[in-house]
Amino acid sequence: MTGPTLVTGATGFIGSAVVRRLLARGRAVRAFVEPGAPTANLDGLDVELVTGDVLDRASVGRAMTGCDAVYHLAAIYSLWLPDDKIIYDVNVEGTKNILFAAMKSGVRRVVHTSSIAAIGVPPEGTLADETFAFNYWHDANAYIRSKYLSDLDAQRFAREGVPVVIVCPAFPFGERDLAPTPTGRFIVEALHGRVPGYTAGGFCAVDVDDVAECHVLADERGVIGERYIAGAHNVTYKDFYDQVTEIAGLKRIKRKLPTRAVLAMAWMMERRAERTGKAPRVTVRAARYACETAWFDTSKARALGMPQTPLAQTIDKAVRWFRDHGY
Repeated sequence: MTGPTLVTGATGFIGSAVVRRLLARGRAVRAFVEPGAPTANLDGLDVELVTGDVLDRASVGRAMTGCDAVYHLAAIYSLWLPDDKIIYDVNVEGTKNILFAAMKSGVRRVVHTSSIAAIGVPPEGTLADETFAFNYWHDANAYIRSKYLSDLDAQRFAREGVPVVIVCPAFPFGERDLAPTPTGRFIVEALHGRVPGYTAGGFCAVDVDDVAECHVLADERGVIGERYIAGAHNVTYKDFYDQVTEIAGLKRIKRKLPTRAVLAMAWMMERRAERTGKAPRVTVRAARYACETAWFDTSKARALGMPQTPLAQTIDKAVRWFRDHGY
């Protein structure tokens, strides 16, 4: 390895965890930071900060000059914006800019951060693996669609000779979720007593530090063109909130919300958001996804050596961090 590793989205939740894993390996890190982005997650770390925008091809090319590898994590993770166009611009066109620059610069490896959302939703009672065909376009929001499209682009560039490996994170939890992300809001809303009940369905949870380790392992041991699901624990929403409330010392959430009621509440929140411009707590498409059982086979990432932190330990870290930082 003769040059630094460029990390886009380095100030974010997963991105900053990846930076820490790279530094622990003794790797030099060049952090590609959007102008005006808060850099608190990188405070005190020995990294080179480079300001730029993934939509600016010139700044992307300059940032990649002399780099050994690129970890592309920059993305908009939002379930609702007044105009969805920016989500597609950043998540899809920004990814193309990174991949084109990587092709021109001849970097050793590109690790592209996709999502389990790009894989789809398996039938009830089954697990989806990396070969599962995406099946959720009709009910998907802009974020899911954009991650699916950028995942396709990463696969296409790999077929054309760019050394791309793809990591598909599950729902990450842990420390330094500044925004917080839509995933982190599961816990923040519970801490504020604003979760009226749990929905049907379930999801795949994972520690953000384990996701970060999976990225580095994909670089070191992954096969070019392959995808790796960075997940750990397939849980129902009921089981997840049971653990959150127990660990946080909160009153248990006992009510199961009927799916129709959840969708109706989300519809009303969206109409209010359209009038006020303020993001709703949940959207219809997000609510519909939340009522699915989206569970995944994570054996491929585990075979790379990805750790599996116990879910209770991960939740405890997240709860402590949110409370310690005034959330």
